[in-house]
Amino acid sequence: MSKRVQPKWEPPSRTAIPVLKLYNSLTRQKEEFVPQNGRKVTWYSCGPTVYDASHMGHARSYISFDILRRVLSDYFNFDVQYVMNITDIDDKIIKRARQHYLFEQYLKEEKSLSQILEDVDAVVRRLKETLQNTTDPDKKIMLDQMLSKVVVVMGDVEIAVKSKSEENILAAKKNLLEVAKDPLSDWLDSSLGSSVADNSIFSQLPRFWEAEFHKDMDALNVLRPHVLTRVSEYVPEIIAFTQKIIDCGMAYEAGGSVYFDVGKFDSKENHHYAKLVPEAFGDEKQLQDGEGDLCIGQDRLNEKRSPTDFALWKKSKAGEPSWDSPWGSGRPGWHIECSVMASAILGPSIDIHTGGVDLKFPHHDNELAQSEAYFDNDNWIRYFLHSGHLTISGCKMSKSLKNFVTIKDALNKYSSRQLRFAFLLHSWKDTLDYSDNTMEVAVTYERMLNEFFLNVKDLARNVGQQTTLDSFQKWTPKELELFNKFSATKDAVHACLCDNVDTAGALKTVRDLVSACNSYLGDKSPDFSPNALLLKDVASYIMWLLRTFGALPSDSSIGFPLGTAENSGFDLEETVMPYVRILAEFRDSVRTQARETKDVVILKQCDNLRDDILPTVGVRLEDREVPPARVKLVDRETLLKEREAKQKAEEAKAAEKERKKQELAQAAALKESKRKIPPTEMFLQETDKYSKFDENGLPTHDAAGKEISKGQQKKLQKLQAAQAKLYEEYLSSKQ
Repeated sequence: MSKRVQPKWEPPSRTAIPVLKLYNSLTRQKEEFVPQNGRKVTWYSCGPTVYDASHMGHARSYISFDILRRVLSDYFNFDVQYVMNITDIDDKIIKRARQHYLFEQYLKEEKSLSQILEDVDAVVRRLKETLQNTTDPDKKIMLDQMLSKVVVVMGDVEIAVKSKSEENILAAKKNLLEVAKDPLSDWLDSSLGSSVADNSIFSQLPRFWEAEFHKDMDALNVLRPHVLTRVSEYVPEIIAFTQKIIDCGMAYEAGGSVYFDVGKFDSKENHHYAKLVPEAFGDEKQLQDGEGDLCIGQDRLNEKRSPTDFALWKKSKAGEPSWDSPWGSGRPGWHIECSVMASAILGPSIDIHTGGVDLKFPHHDNELAQSEAYFDNDNWIRYFLHSGHLTISGCKMSKSLKNFVTIKDALNKYSSRQLRFAFLLHSWKDTLDYSDNTMEVAVTYERMLNEFFLNVKDLARNVGQQTTLDSFQKWTPKELELFNKFSATKDAVHACLCDNVDTAGALKTVRDLVSACNSYLGDKSPDFSPNALLLKDVASYIMWLLRTFGALPSDSSIGFPLGTAENSGFDLEETVMPYVRILAEFRDSVRTQARETKDVVILKQCDNLRDDILPTVGVRLEDREVPPARVKLVDRETLLKEREAKQKAEEAKAAEKERKKQELAQAAALKESKRKIPPTEMFLQETDKYSKFDENGLPTHDAAGKEISKGQQKKLQKLQAAQAKLYEEYLSSKQ
């Protein structure tokens, strides 16, 4: 007998799987993401210009990029090196720092009220002139509002002076300085700004607002960058970078400033200017905005060889910070800072560069040009990702429209998780409208997930922590159906995240899975016993996904953390739940006995414990037909809001019941009063309809004197006959 041989084995055919694609602004389409060095990803993100409080426009970018970063790192397992800058040298910062310093000096001088009024009068005249020359509608509204407030407060000062009350005068003076602070600071800067010479004055303001920015990012659970660069720390590198571009023949010195030669760069075969927004090439308004408020003037324009050229290094005027350079005292241009700092850390070619969509031109296009001139390549950035605009209730965010929302303001109204859900439920590259409706969707989504987690925890808690023979149960077709839904969901989520990190699509898929789980849990079959392990696997997967998105901290528990548990190692639920379960089980026993004996007093006390007492300590009890009751630990404020909403609903229900009762009573009273009317008199009062009647009280002519038709007479006779019946019933009831 011949020896048996092992049969030939063939691998299964490979299933096509989606690959990660990102929307690349350089091509204006989704491109397969291919890092230049294996799984290592170099990433530079444009950081804030720190001169004021961070607002929701900043949150739009930094939460969106935090989500992208987490997904690439924690889901796709790329080794990401994330670098972000802080712009702490900038025209806006310089001007704001001078204004702040000069206003503080003004207050220290303790000027007389008459001098302050004289100065504010000059401020008002300047405001009126500025308002007259302003064309921007939002700015015009803001200036008009500012002017009105100052004028009103000046009137209040006059009233206070006439009152001759020292207390009223001091209060009016203080209020005037507070209301007029911004325009007064600007007026002081226009005349005294050039006298500010101490460089330290220009560093205090950005350091304060940078610290506030970091607090906001921590509050929003935005990951820290691996490297944070500040312009003020890279001035020597900026000078060297600029010099090399001059040496390459693509920049020139003029009047102590250095300008990038756009025409020279664009004429090179391997270079192309305005890669991101070629249609904006030559847009002088945008180019001038990119140069900064302090660089407006014909002298600067005359220095350039072409209006499209932009500053790499700016000659410092009086009242501006300065550093020594080969071209004289000056300061960095805006665009050069990112090129230098990004390249210093990440090298001559970077995988990803992110920023707000409003930075495309000229900032990012200028970054690309000067960097590619420096490295003599055409691929300084491989993938440019831009976050979409943020609007407030459909409008551009503007202080003049009174819809300017700081991050702190938003966090006073919503949690950081709810804000993140709002971003997750929208595409990171499209416009996001921050409104009550948007946030209600986010809050509802969070509530839906939390209820699911609470139900799964309650079910898993009853199974126990230790693995026993009872831990496993045979799967029925219902479990197989749910598992197949679970498996399909994971595939769908992966496809969504591969498709330009579509978190909105991923969360929609998760919502459908939770709905399927809720339907499974709602099975009323007498022999149905939900599979706790399967449901726990589903909940654990969703928790993992939420942690990947940054919507939850990194811990192993299911559900949203309670109170301080989110930021500490203390597990509140694990500590208190045994005691709460004992109370719940005792209540179940008492309630069951009270229902059997129909003891209304004890049942009411059980309801009171459930509805009024336990919610105040963050415990929700949900009674079931067959005990035990579900026990859920929920944020106290959430439960109190639920109780308030329930009370309002009950009050509304009672009010509606009372309204219907009143309507019925009114209808009965109307019917009763109608019964008392003799049929011969029922039409006589309707003189707006009829003018003549016969001996039985039936109308013969309408209000205009026209004879009533036979058909109409028959209808009136039927009505009178019906009234005759009612009247007879009334007379009979009185006998």
